[in-house]
Order: sequence, then C-alpha cells, then structure tokens
Amino acid sequence: MTDSTPLTRRTLVQVGGATVAGAGVLLLAACTPEGSVGTGGSGYGGKTTVELSSIPVGGAVSASLGSTPIVVSQPKAGDVVAFSAVCTHQGCTVAPQGKEFDCPCHGSRFDGATGDVLQGPASTPLTKLTTSVSSGTVTITS
Repeated sequence: MTDSTPLTRRTLVQVGGATVAGAGVLLLAACTPEGSVGTGGSGYGGKTTVELSSIPVGGAVSASLGSTPIVVSQPKAGDVVAFSAVCTHQGCTVAPQGKEFDCPCHGSRFDGATGDVLQGPASTPLTKLTTSVSSGTVTITS
C-alpha cells in the first residue's frame, strides 16, 4: 500500500536527518516559503504596474511581482504602498480585507498602510516594496 499524501516543508524538515547525498538541496529549498525572498526584501526582480483607479482609497488590491503575490494599498488618496503578500509566519498568501491584510492559514493580520503585524502568530512585518505613481499608473519594484 502506498501513501499518496504530498510532501510538505514540515515533513521534509522532520525527515531531514535521513536525507541522502543530493537531497540536501531539496531540504534547504523546503525551508523557504514558495515565492519568498526572506526578510531582506531583495530578490523579486522586475516590476509590475497597477492602475491607481483600481485601488480603493482606504483599501487594497492583490497583484503579482513576477511569480510572487503582492498587495498594493492606498491608505490615503494618492498615497500608495505595496508589500509582499507572503505571510511572514509560514508563507501563506495574505489577502486585502479593508484596511488590513489577513492570512487565511493561521489568522495573522497586518496593517495595510505599514505592513506591521496587528495580530500573530506572525511576528515580523510584511516585506515592503518600492512604489511610484505617474499618470495614474502605480509601478511596483522590489
């Protein structure tokens, strides 16, 4: 009988001591959430654009920077900020909920204007990205 349960990062870390030559790379890759670049904020590469009119004042929208999910918010008219949407707890994707970003996996909540943690279990803020606004278009880069 075979088990068809997919491998998770947690499983790989738990059985890490039993890895064989070459499998250590797989174990190291499992330690970083998919699409994550760590807390340094570099490594996303590229840029993406969002129409300013699509971002509600006092709210946010989801987008992507390459293959990385991001959130772009407009706390005040014309004031735009963007963050990685990768939760700093365990790498789930946060979603805009009014003036904050909520993680559906473990209940972490982040401030939509600052990326700061409002409620754990996450203990570090979302990674902030660089934004610029020109002619009604928001450009986001890492």
